[in-house]
Formats: sequence, structure tokens, C-alpha cells
Amino acid sequence: MLESEIKDTYKTIDFAVEDVLFKEKNSKFIGYAYPITSEEEVKSHIENLKKEHFSARHWCYAYQIGTEKIKFRANDDGEPSNSAGMPIYGQIQSFEITNVLIVVVRYFGGVKLGVGGLISAYKTTAQLTLEEAVIVEKTIDKHFKIIFDYKNMNKVMRIIKEKNLDIVNQKMEMNCEIEIATRKKNAKEIFDIFTTLFEIEIEELENS
Repeated sequence: MLESEIKDTYKTIDFAVEDVLFKEKNSKFIGYAYPITSEEEVKSHIENLKKEHFSARHWCYAYQIGTEKIKFRANDDGEPSNSAGMPIYGQIQSFEITNVLIVVVRYFGGVKLGVGGLISAYKTTAQLTLEEAVIVEKTIDKHFKIIFDYKNMNKVMRIIKEKNLDIVNQKMEMNCEIEIATRKKNAKEIFDIFTTLFEIEIEELENS
């Protein structure tokens, strides 16, 4: 694959969207969207919403995390199977975003909507919530650890500067370690440059 063909961007939401209201036959559906990077964050957002909307009937949600290894989950929270979580997840796919959690809180209004009505209501609430969101494109970065003796510092720093690499972490002692990040499509070139240098090691770090 040519470097120019490597897909190294993804879309996500820039910040949280809250309190997007949709009403259907006296039931109230309230949409929330949060940018997330871990499943722990999902738990904390759901817990907060359950405290805020303690008298609601359902807190249905879907999330997707990751850019290359995708993790997702859709939860109906007591609604009929696949009538809530999957319609919400469908909107995450439709907007082509990741690292996002969408929660729809439902207050039951006394009139049953039927499975078709529920699917439509959860889908519409998720859609309206994402339409309120600011969607941004971010780069997929590869992280490397450079290991070298202090005497080779200038050599390493020169390449970091020339190639405009981001320093994520550094440990400067007799034995130095620097974690760098670069866009995925430049990763092979950067790896090759450091591999050819004398007395300098490079290793690729795992990322999602």
C-alpha cells in the first residue's frame, strides 16, 4: 500500500452535547453525546445521568472506541431487544465517528410506542444529538520509544526537530528514553531513519 493511501485520520465529536429533547406520545427522550477514549468513562457518564435523571425509566446507550481496533457496545437497558441500543449505534455509524458515547434517557409518558416506535424515537434522538455536535477530524498517530545514551542526544533531537515529531514523554538520564508520536502514514519513514542510526534503538508502542 502506498503511504499516501494509508488512512490515518478519524472523526469524533469535539465536546459533549447535552439535553437534546425529543417527544413522542408523551414520552420524553433526552439525548447526550460525549467524547470518550475508555470504557471507564462510559460507566462514569451513565452513573452521573442516572443520578441526574433518577426518575427516568430507561438509560439506553451505545458507544464506539478505537481507530484500528474497534470496540463497541449497544445497550437496550430494559427496552425490547434491539429497539434502543442498536438504533443509537446506527447513528454513530451513519455519522462515521468513533471515540463517542451516546446516551438517550427516556421518561415514559404512559403510552406504549411499540418496537417500531421505539426504534424510530431512539434513532431520531441520537441523530438530533449528533446534529448538535461539532465533528472534528483527528490524525491516527503511531507512537515509538527511542532509547539512546545521553551522548547521542543531539543526533536524536535533530531528527525530532527536522521531522516535526511530537514528544509525548521523555526520561533524560545517562540512558535516555523519548516517546514520540507521528502520523501513521509517516511512521515507516521515521522508524527506518532511527533504525539506521548507530547506538540508537527504536521500538513501536501499541496503540488502539
